Amino acid sequence: MIVKSLCLVMIVLYLVVTAMAQSAKRPVTLALKDIHGESFSLSDYKGNVVLVNFWATWCVPCRTEIPDLISKQRQYRNQGLRIIGITYPPEKLFNVRRFARRMRMNYRVALGTKASMSVFTSSQTLPVTLVIDRNGIVRDQIEGIMYQDEFDQKVMPLLSTPREPSGGFARNWAYTLFSVQPLCALCLCGS
Repeated sequence: MIVKSLCLVMIVLYLVVTAMAQSAKRPVTLALKDIHGESFSLSDYKGNVVLVNFWATWCVPCRTEIPDLISKQRQYRNQGLRIIGITYPPEKLFNVRRFARRMRMNYRVALGTKASMSVFTSSQTLPVTLVIDRNGIVRDQIEGIMYQDEFDQKVMPLLSTPREPSGGFARNWAYTLFSVQPLCALCLCGS
């Protein structure tokens, strides 16, 4: 009887720890307006791997990185890669539109503010790229130009994973509850 009670306590403890871990990794939310005046939110991209790239037209490393981002968007779009370029101030809408058209940027571009960047990082480095998984969770931050080895290491594994099923806490709780057999085997309660 004591062993079964101990097993039950361990299950409850496991569920509480799992729920706390899930709540600590909440998707980031940010509402923006792109350079064409359309409003969007990062939550619109759930199910995709998103690279949020903070950049500026006056930033030489940013301008150097953009052709590579264009190439990656073209190459990995069918695998669910979405790139969002957010400008860092000061930027004028006219200049950003002209720059995006001249560079033939094939991904969404929005005018940002210092506050929009501070949602993610306190870094003042440009460019800075945030790697967001299919569930909207920031998985990594790359300061400076993102090189191919960083892309291969930090982004490619996310592109190769399928979209996780959604369903919130109730579904995850039920899944966790019915997948605790190894835990019970560890406490030797015989269930």
